Amino acid sequence: MVTDLYLIRHGESVANVEPIIAGRHGDAGLTDRGRRQAELLERRLSEQPIPTDVLYASTLPRAVQTAEYVSRALGLPATPEDTIRELDPGIADGLSVAEWRDRFPGLDPGPLAAPFQAFAPEGESWAAFQARVGAALASIIARHPDETVVAVTHGGVIESSLLLAFGVGATAHPVEFDLANTGITHWRHRGAAGTQSAWTLVAFNDAGHLVGDVSGEPPRQAVPTPVED
Repeated sequence: MVTDLYLIRHGESVANVEPIIAGRHGDAGLTDRGRRQAELLERRLSEQPIPTDVLYASTLPRAVQTAEYVSRALGLPATPEDTIRELDPGIADGLSVAEWRDRFPGLDPGPLAAPFQAFAPEGESWAAFQARVGAALASIIARHPDETVVAVTHGGVIESSLLLAFGVGATAHPVEFDLANTGITHWRHRGAAGTQSAWTLVAFNDAGHLVGDVSGEPPRQAVPTPVED
C-alpha cells in the first residue's frame, strides 16, 4: 500500500513577523504578504493539480486561512485536523515574547533547550509535541491507504516529520530547517500488513510558486520558538 502525503506550511502569519506567541487564542491569521503567498499557491495548484483524495487543515487560523486557497484549487473541502496544529503554548498563548520571558523566566530559552519541559504551564513540551505529530501522521496514513493526502499545517509539524523519519529524537541536538511559507513537502509511505513500513522524501520545501514575486528572504522571527511556525 502506498500513501502520498503532502505537507504544506501556511502562508506568512502575523506571528511570523511580530513577537506574539500564537496558539489558539493569539493567532491573528495571515499577513497581507501571507495572503499573496497563498494566492500564488492556489494558482500553482490550479495549474499543476495534485490528484488529491482528502484535504486536511490544522485548526489554527493561519492554517485555516491558507487552506481556503488550497481548497479552491483542489476542489475539496478542508477537513479540520486538530492533531496537526503547532506546539501548544499553554497559558503563554497570546503573550508577547517579552511577557513570556518575564512571566516564566525559568522556561527561557524555551522547549528546544529542555525537550521535556513544557513551553508554559498547561502547554506541551518539545518531546510531547514530537510524539503527537508522529501519532498524527501515522493515523493519517492508516486512514488513507493507497490515497493521496494534502495537509495544511505548520513548520514545526513539517520539521518533526523530518526528524522522526530520520530517527532524530527529541533529546538530540536540534536540527534547523529553513522552511518557506506555503512550501510543499511530499512524503511517500509504503507499507503492508506484516511488513516494515518505509518513508520516502520525494520533495522538500518546494516553494517554486513564490519565485520572482514575494519570495525573497523571509523576515526573521522574533524568537526561535515553534509556536510561531
